[in-house]
Amino acid sequence: MPKEVPACPVEMTLQLIGNKWKVLIIRDLLEGTKRFNELMHSVTGITQKVLTSNLRSMEETGLLTRKVYPEVPPRVEYTLTETGYSLKPILDSMVMWGTEYKKNFV
Repeated sequence: MPKEVPACPVEMTLQLIGNKWKVLIIRDLLEGTKRFNELMHSVTGITQKVLTSNLRSMEETGLLTRKVYPEVPPRVEYTLTETGYSLKPILDSMVMWGTEYKKNFV
């Protein structure tokens, strides 16, 4: 959880998912557990360093869990937590809004 919690709920939400990469990671994890390389390929344009940083941040804030399997090479899987899944209605609303916007303005 962030050290300083904003008083405004909208600001709190933006602090947790307020960048393009986190929203796209959540979008992909809503489909189910994914491995690191699967996320690298599905989140177009993200670098390994940025993906790693965002995944760590999301794990720290309780949006996802990380499971490491003791294999060579190591296998790591990421899964949304219940809190992470609770963001689904927000992403669904973004899909509806984006679809309407594209229909009317693009």
